[in-house]
Amino acid sequence: MANDQQFNEQEQNRRNALTALRELGINPYPAPLYPVNATAKSIAEGFSKEEAEKEGFDPQHGPFGNVCLAGRIMSRRIMGAASFSELQDSTGRIQIYVKRDEICPGEDKTMYNTVWKKLLDIGDIVGIKGFAFFTQTGQLSVHAKELTLLSKSLRVLPIVKEADGVVHDAVTDPELRYRQRYVDLIVNPQVRDVFVKRTMIINTMREHCTEAGYLEVETPILQSIPGGATARPFITHHNALDIPLYLRIADELFLKRLIVGGYDGVFEFAKDFRNEGMDKTHNPEFTQMELYAAYKDYIWMMDFTEKMLEKIALRLHGTTVVEVEGKPIDFKAGWRRVRILDAIKEYAGVDVHDMDEDALRATCKGLNVETDPAMGRGKLIDAIFGAFCEDKFIQPTFVTDYPVEMSPLTKRCRYDDTLTERFELFVNGHELANAYSELNDPIDQLDRFKEEAKLKMKGDDEAMFVDYDFVRALEYGMPPTSGIGIGIDRLTMLMLGQSTIQDVLFFPQMRPEKDLG
Repeated sequence: MANDQQFNEQEQNRRNALTALRELGINPYPAPLYPVNATAKSIAEGFSKEEAEKEGFDPQHGPFGNVCLAGRIMSRRIMGAASFSELQDSTGRIQIYVKRDEICPGEDKTMYNTVWKKLLDIGDIVGIKGFAFFTQTGQLSVHAKELTLLSKSLRVLPIVKEADGVVHDAVTDPELRYRQRYVDLIVNPQVRDVFVKRTMIINTMREHCTEAGYLEVETPILQSIPGGATARPFITHHNALDIPLYLRIADELFLKRLIVGGYDGVFEFAKDFRNEGMDKTHNPEFTQMELYAAYKDYIWMMDFTEKMLEKIALRLHGTTVVEVEGKPIDFKAGWRRVRILDAIKEYAGVDVHDMDEDALRATCKGLNVETDPAMGRGKLIDAIFGAFCEDKFIQPTFVTDYPVEMSPLTKRCRYDDTLTERFELFVNGHELANAYSELNDPIDQLDRFKEEAKLKMKGDDEAMFVDYDFVRALEYGMPPTSGIGIGIDRLTMLMLGQSTIQDVLFFPQMRPEKDLG
């Protein structure tokens, strides 16, 4: 933070209040231990109005007659010797009733008249000890007997109104929401629910894989050769070894080394990094789950994936039908399966199966599909598919049997060795998962790596490196294996109806601010 930081009037007033609190002997940032024993939610769920209205009921000796909760002041209504405030904790909001003579039982009324009324602000975090009761208007509240300042807020929160659980005037400015996610979480509490459910999605996937008997593992993020996908990597330098290192673009090659080592199945939830553009479905740092299962093929993996996503939908929504951008999408197992070349024939009106690179380039030109000289046969086919087919797959669809040139790590099809046993899962017009029957022929794998190296020489900076150690691992023998990578960020967007990837990442990548110093 710059030393010459300028404060607006409200911020300066809060700093003046901070000084005044210290002069009164009040520590605005006391030791962290505070004996919280209740939350807004636990009180709301455990204390009923019917119980409070029973004859002879005394709220100070009821089930919440001695509560201690902590949270952020979100509103205040001061009415002389008494006031109401709204306190927000991690579970929701609850009304607090503060009476001068209750929190200041002696002659000294400083805590109420000076601290509470003048030196505390909306956004401050306080602790409250007291008892729960219902006001004459039926509003659940906590009657404060003791008030403790736990953290003084020096910045002013955006004003957001909430009534009867409905948020009004929500903060919607993306610049503020994504750059200052901490503010977004404070003033848009419904955003917190997105990330709670994101964790539920991950836990359901973890449960599904663990129940199948597979082991969760960790593999290197810094790699001397970035492999497992066609993507542009981030590069850094290791000073002690004096070598370049790359942030991983995928986990695949290390996970398959573990299959060689004797595990029947391994999976990893991992941060991967691709030095590419940013848009509504792409962030340079993203999360995916990769799973590799020995003695399985891509057909088995389709069944496994259907069941896993069906389970996620049911756990989140209680139904397999999820509304996404106004469209009902049904995750009930039994999804459509279509070969990629058949999809191109259906939607683009061309049969590209036997076309060589020159013919494909001419076809792309005729279809007005943009290309560049570095694109090989695989990327040309992918460009046609992307232009004409992807957005047609709204309901969950497995697109299968990709040409060899598009799939350098994939086993050839058992019925056509120009194709591979690969599928991509598309939902709502976007790719959600990529899976193979894994290539375990070391000679074929080395040849395909060398073809990728030729593409890199032509200028394709997304082409794969030759990973000789991975080939060596295959030479020891890898059992027939199926693998899949599922993008957690896109899956969360889909399952929770979020329109941009920034809405499911706590801290999406943004340009640095220039005025912070």
